[in-house]
Amino acid sequence: MSIFWITLVALISPVLSRLTGKKIPDVVFLLIFGMLIGPNVLHLAGTEGGIPLLKELGLGMLFLIAGFEINVSSLRSRQGYSAIATWFVCFALGMTGTAVITSFSHELNTYIAVGMALSSTALGTLLPMLKSHGAAGTPVGNAVLVHGAVGELLPVFAISLLLSSRSPGMAFVVLLAFMVVAVVTALIPHRLFAHVPGLRQIMAAEANTTGQTVLRLAMFLLATLIMCTALFDLDAVLGAFAAGLILRTLTPPAALHMITHRLEVVGFTFMIPLFFVVSGMGIDVSAVVAKPLGLLAVVVGILLCRGVPVLLAEHFFDTRSELATRAQKVQLALYSAAGLPIIVAVTEVATSSGLLEKSTASLLVAGGALTVLLFPLWALGIRQAFGSAESPAQAPSRKEQMNAMKAQRNAQAKLTPGLIPTVRAEGKAQSRDEEGAPTRATAKKRAVTRSSSRDSSHDLSD
Repeated sequence: MSIFWITLVALISPVLSRLTGKKIPDVVFLLIFGMLIGPNVLHLAGTEGGIPLLKELGLGMLFLIAGFEINVSSLRSRQGYSAIATWFVCFALGMTGTAVITSFSHELNTYIAVGMALSSTALGTLLPMLKSHGAAGTPVGNAVLVHGAVGELLPVFAISLLLSSRSPGMAFVVLLAFMVVAVVTALIPHRLFAHVPGLRQIMAAEANTTGQTVLRLAMFLLATLIMCTALFDLDAVLGAFAAGLILRTLTPPAALHMITHRLEVVGFTFMIPLFFVVSGMGIDVSAVVAKPLGLLAVVVGILLCRGVPVLLAEHFFDTRSELATRAQKVQLALYSAAGLPIIVAVTEVATSSGLLEKSTASLLVAGGALTVLLFPLWALGIRQAFGSAESPAQAPSRKEQMNAMKAQRNAQAKLTPGLIPTVRAEGKAQSRDEEGAPTRATAKKRAVTRSSSRDSSHDLSD
């Protein structure tokens, strides 16, 4: 019965989002309907049986996709370093502000949890919004990708390092040991692709069949690293994120879009919507309704702790983000302050550890949902009002795109022969012409030609 209601909500939510012109993201509807069908309101669905396990898998898929979308090389630029420094300022502001408001009446880990929640960015949720708002490919969109990567990556490490039951020193040693395991896990497939004859060709041949080797490799990496986090007593979010980063290193640039599409099909069909619906079922509606000022304080706190430092950093420092106008910088600040998945993950860990009360966690999750709803809408309004100077570069023609992709694929095949091969889109078998071998049609044509030649020679001899 619970699965029935959850899948019904998962079906209705994107339809309602489309009816609003996608101004309201479907994740907001997933949380709202989750609250309604959950044990706190209508009692139509519960968390019995295997639903908690499915929720953990959904969380894992969400952060695997988030890790796969992050281009680590962009974080080594001046803009990336600026985004990292800005996040630490946001984190410190969130901790300090929470401690001052509560008169230092809670333990340090509580302030750390709230600080992480107030300083995160929902990159995975923002990506489709950037595309629908026309911001993808613009300086604003590119800057959001950098700040979003930092706003998801650093909180994930902070959860495992600072919210651990171990001492800080021991937590650092355990985290370092996990990183060593993750590096070894990344090196093994690289070495196998490079040294096992025919393995790369098998992966390419089965990638578009029922074998789906690339997706099965992604699931194996996810299961392996989540298992390692369980053995090291770390949060599963870290393992899922690491699996996404590793999978990206195994994927050639020409295949990134295709693999991203397939991962989204697997994740956003069932597991990720279930994660958000079940998270909504855990929200204490009475606590949110009883404290509307508290909900407002969470939204304002996220804007002040995350959005304002990003705005000030862009205004006073040369971050090389190419944002020329004040309107663009305000848009970046609003997009960067939209946070939800990390908030859900942090509150899950904090409530299970007794660091946060359920009512406080409900306020944080509800406030995060409001930031995802309101802040991108405000950024879109600013873009529409000052959009003339922010139009993206003219898109290349279809022929230019195909030529660029072909050149990139050929270059990648020469540079990285041991990685996951670039395979064609779904439904099209890979031609053997790319491997230097004749296709069936070519072979048949040659056979007919040889047969005709033999017949002609016989006629001449007669």
